[in-house]
Amino acid sequence: MDIFLETDRLTLRRFTEADEDDLFDLNNDPEVMRFITNGEATPRAEIRDSILPFHFRCYEQFEGFGTWAAVEKASGQFLGWFHFRPRRDDGAIELGYRLRRSAWGNGYATEGSRALVDKGFTEFGVDRVVAETMSANQASRRVLEKSGLSPVRTFAYDEPHIMKGSAVEYALTRTDWAARR
Repeated sequence: MDIFLETDRLTLRRFTEADEDDLFDLNNDPEVMRFITNGEATPRAEIRDSILPFHFRCYEQFEGFGTWAAVEKASGQFLGWFHFRPRRDDGAIELGYRLRRSAWGNGYATEGSRALVDKGFTEFGVDRVVAETMSANQASRRVLEKSGLSPVRTFAYDEPHIMKGSAVEYALTRTDWAARR
């Protein structure tokens, strides 16, 4: 197992082809996908042929960055994933996560997000971390704020196959992160 990061309760590791079933289950829960695809499921072929290969390419293209399977240490159960990778349009490092409903409300999203932010600033020389969520997704907004990020703008989100509506961008700079420590 190629472990990237461990927290008190989580192991974040690289995805493998063996994660296809877990990703399929995660991406086919309408509540998990509610603010992402308006609850629409992701076909297994897309996970196998597009999503997993995308994650594998990120590991090769951006050393130290990517998307990691989140596994609960105590049970070994797949809980979801976290990503921490360069954003396409401006090179800022984007933080994101998707967790199974059974993991919601247990602090895993905040624990994993804080650990990635800290690792980015301390080990990878990151200057700015950003994240986006739908304005209506109050749970994700709370996680981002608990992870040290602050809202910087609200914008209209209108991407094909993704939820449409108002979204909020959050950010945290290295300077602000260091001042809070």
